[in-house]
Amino acid sequence: MNIIVAIKHIPSLTDELELNKAGNNLDFDEVDFVLNEFDEQAIEQAVLIKEASGGTVTVLGIDPIEELDNVLHTALAKGADKVAKITGLEPGLDSHTHARILADQIQGMTPDLVFAGVQAADDIDGQVAPMLAAYLNLPYVGVVNGIQVNGGKATIHKEYAGGVIAEFEVDLPAVVGIQAATQPPRYAPISKIRQMAQTAKITEYEADAPDSDGGTTLRKMSKPVSAGHAEMLEGDAKAVGKKIIAILEEKGLL
Repeated sequence: MNIIVAIKHIPSLTDELELNKAGNNLDFDEVDFVLNEFDEQAIEQAVLIKEASGGTVTVLGIDPIEELDNVLHTALAKGADKVAKITGLEPGLDSHTHARILADQIQGMTPDLVFAGVQAADDIDGQVAPMLAAYLNLPYVGVVNGIQVNGGKATIHKEYAGGVIAEFEVDLPAVVGIQAATQPPRYAPISKIRQMAQTAKITEYEADAPDSDGGTTLRKMSKPVSAGHAEMLEGDAKAVGKKIIAILEEKGLL
C-alpha cells in the first residue's frame, strides 16, 4: 500500500498578518508558516492505515519559502516513512496551480491512495484535493472522517451537512480529502523530531509554475477598518448599572 500525503504550509492565522507593498497579498517575509491543520489529520490517517494494513507513507509538500523541513521531520517522527518537498516556486499559489504541481510529481510515484486535507485555512476553498483527483484522473471522496483499506478497495466514511455520515466503497487508487482522522493526531516528541532532523533524508524536487487559467486571482487585500471603539464603564456595580440603563434609554432600547 503506497500512500502519498500532500500537505500545505500556510501563514499562521494566530499572528498579526502584514500586507505586501502592492496590497494584493501577504508579506510572506513577515509571517510565520505552519502546517495546515487538516493536513495534520491526513498524516495521522495515513499512518493509521499503514499500521493496520502495511505499506509506505510518503509526505509531500511545496516549499516556496524554504521552511518546510521541520514539518517534514515532524511527519517522520509521527510515523511517515519518506518525505519530499518541491522547491523553486513563489508563495501564494492559487489552488489549481498548487494541485497541478503536486499532481505532476505524484503521477510518477504510483500511489494507491493520495490524501490531502479537505481544505486549508488560508483560502478555505477546498479545491486542492478534488483538483488533484482531476489531474491524476482518479476517483475522489471529500470531507472524510474515517477510512479502512481491504485489498484493492477502501471503505470511506464521508460527512454531510447535519452530521449525516455516508459509507462508500471505492476502488483504488483514489484521492481522499481528509476532514478528521479516526483518532486525534499523535504527539511527536521533540527528541524524536531532532533525531529525524539529524538522520533523515528529504527528497527535493524543483519545479516551475505551470501555466494555469483556473483558480482565484487576488487583486486587493486590506486590514479591517476600525469603525468605533468600546466604551469602558467605571465605578462600583450600582454606578455601572445606572450608566448601562442610561445608555439603553438613550438608544431607545428601554
